[in-house]
Amino acid sequence: QVQLVESGGGLVQPGGSLRLSCAASGFTFSSYYMSWVRQAPGKGPEWVSSINTSSGIKRYADSVKGRFTISRDNAKNTLYLQMNSLKPEDTALYYCARGGPKYSDTYPRGQGTQVTVSS
Repeated sequence: QVQLVESGGGLVQPGGSLRLSCAASGFTFSSYYMSWVRQAPGKGPEWVSSINTSSGIKRYADSVKGRFTISRDNAKNTLYLQMNSLKPEDTALYYCARGGPKYSDTYPRGQGTQVTVSS
């Protein structure tokens, strides 16, 4: 059974940083592309970033390029998203999803962790 559990969200001021984590279990983590997706209130899912199995290919949405960094630790079955220079428009529920390089709503995903950027 695929399980994805996100953590690390919270309230942060504009310009601040957060690091999200996604603990994976129930499948061979190292064999799958992984993605981060976010959903703001009243909006549809927005693909944020993806990473291939070896971490050699990383892709980012234009809205986060240069500010967010995706990474993974296959030994720990964990996906990360380092978010710097956060903006109010980054406020959303952030999910990790098993799959990539682009998001599909058929991909298994976790329950999400809330990120709120506000002064």
